[in-house]
Amino acid sequence: MANHKSALKRIRRNEAVRLRNKVQHKATRNAIKKLRELTSKKEATKFFPTVVSMLDKLVKNNIIHANKSANLKSKLSKTIASLK
Repeated sequence: MANHKSALKRIRRNEAVRLRNKVQHKATRNAIKKLRELTSKKEATKFFPTVVSMLDKLVKNNIIHANKSANLKSKLSKTIASLK
């Protein structure tokens, strides 16, 4: 067990941050899933910037790697381009 006040606070803080990261990551994954399920190109192009913004925020906060975000954005844009 931690012996210092600062160590105890750090443990509490890490848990809070971990939960926040988990929620943001899960919300983004659900948005990606929702985008992939869309069949209308118009709706998908309208929703795409929202998903891109979410991915960029995850990268900014070091929740996911920048290359993973780039790969996801690329694949999603290809998916949208293939819609009719």
